Amino acid sequence: MIATTYLIDPTAAGVGLLLGRVMLGAAMAAHGSQKLFGWFGGHGLEKTGGFFEALGFHPGRAFATAASVTEVLSGLLVAFGFLGPIGPALMLSVMVVAAVTVHWKGGFFAQANGIEVPFLYAAGALGLALVGPGRFSLDALLGLEWLWAPRIAAVALGMGVAGALGNLLARRPAPAPETAAAAS
Repeated sequence: MIATTYLIDPTAAGVGLLLGRVMLGAAMAAHGSQKLFGWFGGHGLEKTGGFFEALGFHPGRAFATAASVTEVLSGLLVAFGFLGPIGPALMLSVMVVAAVTVHWKGGFFAQANGIEVPFLYAAGALGLALVGPGRFSLDALLGLEWLWAPRIAAVALGMGVAGALGNLLARRPAPAPETAAAAS
């Protein structure tokens, strides 16, 4: 077996992380803006709140507001590479809830409304939390690289998962029609 060593150019790695962060973060912020403001063809808080109610999140508008603000905030933090792994942890949190409550029954692929898209957002968030934002980030500019220490990233990601589990436990879906009929 031939051992190969790859040298990573710090500037190229920084540019790669910048591009990935900006694309992932901007997409997530836009996704949240659809819910929060009705931008980009979204439904806004009123209709999104009704959808959250149908998913079992009561009060729906409050949960919709929390989810959409979290999506916008996480997207902006990721795009700018600001405040360490907080942005990726928030993104992971909302994507776990979305995958479980909306997309799980559709399987994996997005064509059937499966978990593919939240899975990709979550994977990108995990990767960034573990690697850091790179040299072209607000954290690097402000001397906040220490926020990306592995222990801090692990705690932030753990809190993101705990937040997702808390939301899932707060959910009270309506009983299935056959369950409701059998109970009467």
